[in-house]
Amino acid sequence: MAKEKEKKKAYLAMAAAFACVLSAGLLLLLAALLLFGGNKDQEALTADSEGASVQDEGLPEDGEEDPQADLEPEEEGVSTELLKPKEVEGETDDITLGVDVSKFQETIDWEQVAAAGVDFAMVRTGYRKSVAGEIVEDECARYNLQEAAEHGVRLGAYFFSTAVSEAEALEEADWVCEFLKGYPITYPVVYNCEGFQDETSRQYGMTVEERSALAQVFLNRVEEAGYTGMFYAARSELQDSLFWDTEALEQRYRIWVAQYLDQVYPDIDGPEYDGSFAMWQYTDQGTVPGIRTVVDLNVAYFGYEETARALEEGAAGQVEADPEVGVIFTEVSEQVTSKDVTNLRSTMEQGDDGNVTAQLRNGEACTRTGVGNNGWSRVEYDGQVLYAVSGYLTTDLSYVTPASEPDDGFKTQFTAVTENVTAKDVTNLRNRPSVEAPSEVIVQLNHGEVIVRTGVSEPGWSRVEYNGQMLYCISSYLEVVE
Repeated sequence: MAKEKEKKKAYLAMAAAFACVLSAGLLLLLAALLLFGGNKDQEALTADSEGASVQDEGLPEDGEEDPQADLEPEEEGVSTELLKPKEVEGETDDITLGVDVSKFQETIDWEQVAAAGVDFAMVRTGYRKSVAGEIVEDECARYNLQEAAEHGVRLGAYFFSTAVSEAEALEEADWVCEFLKGYPITYPVVYNCEGFQDETSRQYGMTVEERSALAQVFLNRVEEAGYTGMFYAARSELQDSLFWDTEALEQRYRIWVAQYLDQVYPDIDGPEYDGSFAMWQYTDQGTVPGIRTVVDLNVAYFGYEETARALEEGAAGQVEADPEVGVIFTEVSEQVTSKDVTNLRSTMEQGDDGNVTAQLRNGEACTRTGVGNNGWSRVEYDGQVLYAVSGYLTTDLSYVTPASEPDDGFKTQFTAVTENVTAKDVTNLRNRPSVEAPSEVIVQLNHGEVIVRTGVSEPGWSRVEYNGQMLYCISSYLEVVE
């Protein structure tokens, strides 16, 4: 699609050039007639039509016809040629599908992503803070680049810029190039700049020309380093050059346009965009096996015969996944014990005991160093940093484990309560504390219908009694009846 748009532009340019040549020929013919075969009536007609007297040389004085003739540039321009988006050896016309990811997608299982048919990943390397202005590495960048490449997903990259000067744009580009040199970057390296309309942004008040110039500085340096430059923006920003000098950017770099429509690829071929583009981000609500959150999905109207080699082999060190990505911890330093027996895990994931490293028993103490906003605690145990469900721990070191709870046959642990509850609206009661199969909805509880809640769990489930059955419901869907 993008190539067809480029061909159309080329045909139009050729037609325009032909028209210019034809016009110039006619003007020369007219001038010859005036000089060698004309009469006074013809001279008068020419003077009247042009609004000025024709000089002896047959040419107007500077400034009479061309208003730019009297303008002096503020600075001396640099001699250069018109550049086109560079041709990349091994690039094909294949349509390829990809994701763009950052720390907001948390720890990704790239083996599953590759198996799902994802061709490429645009990985955020880092960003410059919108107020303070320092450059920050994305917490998951190294792991994402490493693991995606290992599982055969081809790599591109992007940087989120808030540069306000040419020096900062160069600094960002140099930082990105240094960061990427150890990875096989096949797809483009992208300049991404958003949020500049926010009054709190350090870019607030910059002109279209100023922002566009900084993007070009960044991308020029990226291409000098051997990568393919690409510019990303929303369709609404690019159309009619509302926020960017779109024409200048399209002439030099590949364009990655974002537009979310009621239909997505492949139901429709591309966005509602009149300009030239090479990649379309068609949703920010995609689901892909191996990625626990929603993710941006993209279609690229190009591919590659082979995976690129790293610019500097061996420059990228091996890294492990950061288990705390996406979690905000309140830092503490306190002694805790288990309310009963609590699994201490290497990651904050339940359901698979492969990450259970140790068990903390009631009366045994360890140091809690952080309380997460996801219901987990970070603890130090036997010289290791591990994680436990916060609701299973207590700072009361004399805490005595209560009498045994009814055995429901599941791993979810409940704290005993006895209270009357009803549904806030209409709530499903299930035979298992899970929304995934083999959990089944047994009955629905309506608002005003009162039942007894016998237990609550930290992950957010309630155990209830309904017509003699022990069933389960998401706690936030219930309210206590006084």
